Amino acid sequence: MNSFYRGTILLIIAAFISESLEFLVNMILARELGEHGMGLYMSILPVVFLVVIIASFELPISISKFVAEKKPELHYNMLKHTIRLTIFFVICFMLISAVILPALPIFKEYHPLIKWLLILLIPIVAFSSIARGYFMGVQQMGKIAVSNFLRKCAQLIILFFVYHTFQFDLEMALLIALATLIGSELLVCAYLVAAFIIHFQLIKSRPKTFMNASSVRKNLLAVSLPTTGLRLFHSLTHAVQPFLVKIALVTSGLTGVMATEQYGMLAGVAMSIGFFPAFIGHSLMIMLIPNVSEAAAKKDRTKLVKLLQQSMIITICYGFPAIIIMYIFAEPLTHLFFQSSTPAFYLKMLWPYFLFQYFVYPMQSYLIGLGLVKEAFFHTVWSHVISFAMMYVLGSMPQFGMEGVIIGMNMCAVLLMLMHYFTICNKIGVNLLLGESNLKKTTIF
Repeated sequence: MNSFYRGTILLIIAAFISESLEFLVNMILARELGEHGMGLYMSILPVVFLVVIIASFELPISISKFVAEKKPELHYNMLKHTIRLTIFFVICFMLISAVILPALPIFKEYHPLIKWLLILLIPIVAFSSIARGYFMGVQQMGKIAVSNFLRKCAQLIILFFVYHTFQFDLEMALLIALATLIGSELLVCAYLVAAFIIHFQLIKSRPKTFMNASSVRKNLLAVSLPTTGLRLFHSLTHAVQPFLVKIALVTSGLTGVMATEQYGMLAGVAMSIGFFPAFIGHSLMIMLIPNVSEAAAKKDRTKLVKLLQQSMIITICYGFPAIIIMYIFAEPLTHLFFQSSTPAFYLKMLWPYFLFQYFVYPMQSYLIGLGLVKEAFFHTVWSHVISFAMMYVLGSMPQFGMEGVIIGMNMCAVLLMLMHYFTICNKIGVNLLLGESNLKKTTIF
């Protein structure tokens, strides 16, 4: 078994356990918070993810790409300069956040401490990102797998214990849920940073090649900036989506409370179930970036085609059975959360969204490995512009409502997957069936 399959299987096993725990976490939250509370939780969650993306500055991707492409002698200087850059960035971002976050109107419905918890999250994410990127680059996937397991396990245990021991009002229950999420990130940070310090000392004792700070920044920022822009746009669309959906549903004739409840069932139940198998896609993403980067640096076109074939086969093998199972067993699956038929209907309608999104995950990391981050960004922008327009127009029609919103979401995933796939095939010089292309190649070679 080659290293790609071995690392992918390890990550998939750990991710399966983590996603199973995440499923249980969402069940606990749904029963504790109720439909309205779950809607509020899912509405604030994109803001949390937005802070995480900015704080990480996509260092896991840029560092892993650098480590995979460059000689080991350069790793020490790169990491040293990266740590200094991260410290400066964290201080600036925390100061800016301390001014901006308290002024945002979205926090009016939530406990006052939540905004300060988000500020605390910044250094936690930033420093764990350095360690995560290094271990991804040297393909020590065991540590990545353990960190993912620790996060979900800690979150589940704390939530179960606290919610079953004490009684809270809705505002305090939401605070506990978010504090637990951030506390689990702190545990992961402690584990990864401790492991990284040990490896850093080993690297320090080995032969080193000097690399100045400006060269390190140039190499890292060439990947981090466009990738952060891509993730930032993606996160912003997720942050805007709850409000866009609610506005469209209110326009269609629903009340604000009903719109929040419907979005809670869509995001908290249907999408939680639909994205459960996506842990395999996320595992592929982690493995593909260093492998594709290394193959591209060595101009190994054969390996690039093989990696694309392997990722597509793996996605087909889990994607189609997952969709069939979710469609057939939609009612019993959604009844684990709420005794309502509405989430089951949403889950069935969203099958194209989930299926094509499964393919998007490995393709996006493949594009990053090839250095096509800008192309991935423009694909994301266009697909979401068209999708959001459809979601609002169709969702605001009384005869469609949430069904119109789901049609727009399905369109987004289909467009994004097709644009990613056409670009990859064109870049590595293969046709859509991954055979030799008869067209003039526009490859990186």
